[in-house]
Amino acid sequence: MLLHLSTWPEVEAYLSHSTGIILPIGSTEQHGPTGLIGTDAVTAEAIARGVGDEVSAIVGPTINVGMALHHMAFPGTMSLRPSTMIQLVQDYVTSLAKAGFTKFFFINGHGGNIATLKAAFAETYAHLADLNLSNAHLVRCQVGNWFTCSSVYKLAKELYGDREGSHATPSEVAVTQYLYPSAIKQAPLSAEVGSGHAIYSATDFRRRYPDGRMGSDPSLATPEHGKQFYDLAVKELSGYYLEFLNSD
Repeated sequence: MLLHLSTWPEVEAYLSHSTGIILPIGSTEQHGPTGLIGTDAVTAEAIARGVGDEVSAIVGPTINVGMALHHMAFPGTMSLRPSTMIQLVQDYVTSLAKAGFTKFFFINGHGGNIATLKAAFAETYAHLADLNLSNAHLVRCQVGNWFTCSSVYKLAKELYGDREGSHATPSEVAVTQYLYPSAIKQAPLSAEVGSGHAIYSATDFRRRYPDGRMGSDPSLATPEHGKQFYDLAVKELSGYYLEFLNSD
């Protein structure tokens, strides 16, 4: 059930038996010479919808732009500042909490969002308490990163070993190839790829990771691998969601 394709009476009926909602969040950023700029958003959205179908949960609109300031030296990247993203998440949750939702499960496709999301949750709890909402004490937010699911991580290591890397990875590229086979890209990849450098400014990031990859070899990706990663992520995150929904 997708929030944006539902009517308010349908949402009201849903709230009579569940107060949980899934919110996909990703990023719009470079993913190396062959990775789609929308990788983190399209993977999070597809997996969130898969989880929603599996557990009969409502799925909210995807937050397509995340915290990706360190990628801004690459054309096409868009980013929110951490302070902007905190306010956005706070407003999303507040709007939905006023309607009666209390369990917010963010399915995330971008590692750079994690720290800001956790800060946003803390700010949101304080904000809701200040508003004196009757259900403020019941509101819970949790993030599930599909790419760190244990089953996903295990398969990536089996398929790619150290060539999985940590950005523009073959696992995430494989999922986009499964979802959008008509958008599979081909480009030459340098034999040399940056790895292990600390992340500072966007300019410094591009100097250390000149083609955008971080220790990865996305040429190993296939749509068939992507289907495997998708299925594993949906299954594992469905379990996490149900556990979260039924927790105090």
